[in-house]
Amino acid sequence: MTQRLSVKKTYKLYLGGKFVRSESGRTLPAISPRGVPLDNYAWASRKDLRDAVTAARKAFSGWAGTTAYLKGQILYRAAEMLEGGAEELVLEIRRSTQCTPAVARREVTATIDRFVYFAGWTDKYQQVFGSVNPVATSHFNFSTPEPMGVVGVLAPGKPSLLGLVSVVLPAVLSGNTTVVLASERFPLPALTLAEILATSDLPGGVINLLAGKGEELVPHFASHMDINAIVDARGDAGARARLRAGTALNLKRYADRALAPSFWFGARAEDPYAILDTVETKTAWHPIGS
Repeated sequence: MTQRLSVKKTYKLYLGGKFVRSESGRTLPAISPRGVPLDNYAWASRKDLRDAVTAARKAFSGWAGTTAYLKGQILYRAAEMLEGGAEELVLEIRRSTQCTPAVARREVTATIDRFVYFAGWTDKYQQVFGSVNPVATSHFNFSTPEPMGVVGVLAPGKPSLLGLVSVVLPAVLSGNTTVVLASERFPLPALTLAEILATSDLPGGVINLLAGKGEELVPHFASHMDINAIVDARGDAGARARLRAGTALNLKRYADRALAPSFWFGARAEDPYAILDTVETKTAWHPIGS
């Protein structure tokens, strides 16, 4: 009798709405906390990061120009798709982290709820953070938050799924597009999330997902001239210093969003002021009576 061997999966990078291997051809093994090999995943290179930025820049004008109402509907649709794929995500978190089913289900549920929560902010943050300003002339003067462009996002190590969406969604809901580096320790839940997002209404290039070694990619996030802002949730002091040094050269904005693992489940991770990390306030003058 012949014995069938299971087909091991190699998780791909998610760039411009497509699943691609690293241009270098490299892969890394995902290992459970007990040392059990799980699957392989593509090991992103500097060239992959450049390709991700190109895809994000290409998608920016279309996504930024989408109405606030429609952006909210698209993010809510993503929540619907995640609800349908919840058990797959639970299984991925369980085998990646060796946690209990209850712990994995709690993270997945919180992730879905986080999508719904931030979807509701797409048509509200302008009123909350914008203003009509008093001026000394016969003009209306409006200040309005607008998206910055391409945002680099460094996801926290744990919780790998909930932490990632908690820093990505405040950036994309305003119209930014993102290049995201998944958790280095537990990348598989994030890569599975990409497979679900690919079947939702979210346009390709809005969220581009890389996986690999932070020490290799972090300096290039900081130095890339077409990344307009960086949201850093890794909580790594060395990476933070490299990012700050790099952003000082090209004047991109840097936001430190590192939280303790338990805080990603609470109100601090839902703070709407995080939206301000990746928007610019534009002021317009309009003559009264015109």
